[in-house]
Amino acid sequence: MKNQSSEHLKRRRQDLLRKLPPLTTVLRGSLIERYKRCGKQTCWCANGKGHGPKYYLSVSRPGFSRPEMDYIPQEYKEVVESLLNNYKFTREILEDICAINRELIYRREEL
Repeated sequence: MKNQSSEHLKRRRQDLLRKLPPLTTVLRGSLIERYKRCGKQTCWCANGKGHGPKYYLSVSRPGFSRPEMDYIPQEYKEVVESLLNNYKFTREILEDICAINRELIYRREEL
């Protein structure tokens, strides 16, 4: 980045901004896959993996010792995965933009 011109960095920053997904399509967290046993001794799950998969959205929040867990029905799994991927992609883009801004500040350039 140090060998790129300031104009090139600013153009790259604009290109990154255009790649951002709509912020209404982002979700922070993790999708957890679980299998549960029902507790009936005669059920096949007593000796197996369990019933499932069941999906849960896990979200950690400041000030809380445990992540918040919300059940995600099977039909929403792909949507939730897409939202989570959009969040990860948005974070990557923001990190790149921040790196460009730091370099421009280091050069004492106008942002």
